Amino acid sequence: MSEGQVAIDMGTNGASKHQPAGLGQQRRGATVSFHNIDYKVTVGGNCLCRKKGTIKEILIDLNGLMKPGLNAIMGATGSGKSSFLDVLAARKDPAGLSGEVLIDGAHQPPNFKCLSGYVVQDDVVMGTLTVRENLTFSAALRLPASVSQEEKKQKVEKLIQELGLRRRKRTSIGMELIIDPPVLFLDEPTTGLDASTANSVLLLLKRVHLAAALALNNSDVSSSSMQGIEDKLVQEYRKCSQYRETRAELERITEGKKSSSSSSHSRTITYKTGFFTQFRWVLKRTFQNLVLNPQTSFAQIAVSLLLALVVGVIFFGVKNDASGLQNRMGALYFMAVDQCFSSLSSAALLIAERKLFIHEYISGYYRVSVYFLCKMLSDIITLRTIPAILYACVSYFMIGLKPTVTAFFIFVFSITMVTYTATAMVLAISADMTVVAIANIFMTIACVFMMIFAGLLVNLPSIASWLAWLKYFSIPRYGLAALQINEFTGLKFCGGINTTNIPPGITCTGEEFLDYQGVDWSTWGLWQNHVALGVMTFCFLTIA
Repeated sequence: MSEGQVAIDMGTNGASKHQPAGLGQQRRGATVSFHNIDYKVTVGGNCLCRKKGTIKEILIDLNGLMKPGLNAIMGATGSGKSSFLDVLAARKDPAGLSGEVLIDGAHQPPNFKCLSGYVVQDDVVMGTLTVRENLTFSAALRLPASVSQEEKKQKVEKLIQELGLRRRKRTSIGMELIIDPPVLFLDEPTTGLDASTANSVLLLLKRVHLAAALALNNSDVSSSSMQGIEDKLVQEYRKCSQYRETRAELERITEGKKSSSSSSHSRTITYKTGFFTQFRWVLKRTFQNLVLNPQTSFAQIAVSLLLALVVGVIFFGVKNDASGLQNRMGALYFMAVDQCFSSLSSAALLIAERKLFIHEYISGYYRVSVYFLCKMLSDIITLRTIPAILYACVSYFMIGLKPTVTAFFIFVFSITMVTYTATAMVLAISADMTVVAIANIFMTIACVFMMIFAGLLVNLPSIASWLAWLKYFSIPRYGLAALQINEFTGLKFCGGINTTNIPPGITCTGEEFLDYQGVDWSTWGLWQNHVALGVMTFCFLTIA
């Protein structure tokens, strides 16, 4: 079944901008006209093979006028309805786009996509929040700061009361109506809905604008008996007087204006609220979502505790002898590598809500930096810091590592830094991915290479010079080096043995072992590993 896109010209009401608008109030709609719209895309190109792509024409020489009211765009599946709607809403990449879209006879403002409302085909609302909470979030970030919190609250309650927002699709519409947009675009608003729900959505759209005139009735064009109905409809429409009047008005609008490419007009995103207001509301919603959906946090903590118990049982109560040296090294290596692999779960952080983020960012809810900082903080605090600290506490005392307060806190800090750096690397890799599975493949490959150059599986000083540079990109290497220095300095493994009778090649002190491993165990040698992890974290986050 092919459904039509709907564009509703709403306009602003005559009330004060601080007065919550009711649906019963008359709205002055905006007139949308489009002239010589052409849109082309290149498909099948390949930069590696130097293969040129084929140019596909999506839209060809479209001209028309949408007066205030309810307007529908009809067409078969794949006919370019969604692309055309995106062009009208200024949400299409200007590359390959030519023509002109006018609002009330003037060029679209650069921030038109922030001023207009747009309901996407696949609903993008935070499912764990209530209708009121979603609308409150939209009002807090999209209404100007001059509107008080009480007035925003009244507007939300008014919308809930008048629209009867009980379904997800209605909630998406309500989140756009919160700003009283001059034009409301809806991409296939009845797709995936049963007949009753689809009818209720259409009735809702009619109620939004009481004076709306139905330009085209949305119909099911999938029936074989209705083939060619669009052509017949166009032919009949061109014979009527309304077509001639619309054509005349369209020519009047374009008179005296030069046709220009849409790419010549810059498109910007403007914000109604400041950085800190956006940060507060997005961070609040993010943590609220975590509280209402705690399975991931509990699972991460449970896995960390389980792995800590496993490593603690295997290396339980290490001794200060040759076996203790080997066991310590194995335990420290396992913990450094384990923190890298445990951080792979953060791949879904930026991928799971990608559609929601793109829609809200384009609509002017918040800045990219605000969203990224809030998601990163929520992930680091709940899924990285707490599990890492619990992991360190359990494993440290079960294994029986160096029993000093300073050594314990350096151990916890080192484990946490490895977790942070690995998480930042995962974010940098997954930032441009759309599928979690593909991101996990790249991250697993990176972790395997870093394991090899961590300092246990191969003696780093013995690596060929043309390969040795790879060790500087190994996160476990820096973590393991810091853990080694913290644990081995000051330890003796030949207690009670006459040092004169010790055969060559036997390591008796932690410092000797560190020298053999090529680890600088000075004070700066310890902290330079943390500095390196911090620099890597900053670089990865900058890339993300």
